[in-house]
Amino acid sequence: MAEAGNTLTLETTKGPVVIEMRPDLAPKHVEHIKRLVGEHFYDGVTFHRVIDGFMAQTGCPHGTGTGGSKYPNLKAEFNAEPHVRGTVSMARAQNPDSANSQFFICFDDARFLDKQYTVWGKVVSGMENVDKIKRGEPVRDPDRILSATLS
Repeated sequence: MAEAGNTLTLETTKGPVVIEMRPDLAPKHVEHIKRLVGEHFYDGVTFHRVIDGFMAQTGCPHGTGTGGSKYPNLKAEFNAEPHVRGTVSMARAQNPDSANSQFFICFDDARFLDKQYTVWGKVVSGMENVDKIKRGEPVRDPDRILSATLS
């Protein structure tokens, strides 16, 4: 059971997705996500990069994969948590310390990402809704996060 305040619910155009956040793995990343959720940063943001059998990526305010929040990028908090179905991990550019607001949810095992991307949570409910997210790179008429809330 997640500690109070560490459950993130994404109301998406495909239905709710509940993520158990893991401050034990990536405390600075979880703190940053919570701040963005509190500011409604993710409300209305699209799933802009969705690759079948791999992952669904979101968190770009422009919907293109080119943007982040107004806050500085995060220092990597790579950990030993595996990238498997339901893993929630930060997207980043080539620089390991370039994660900001974009994250992805794994559809299937993606163990080649282990210890190179910061895992900060896992889907505990609603994975069937993640599976329904429209595919594409970029996605035409993409699915969205309608609202993101903490409990």
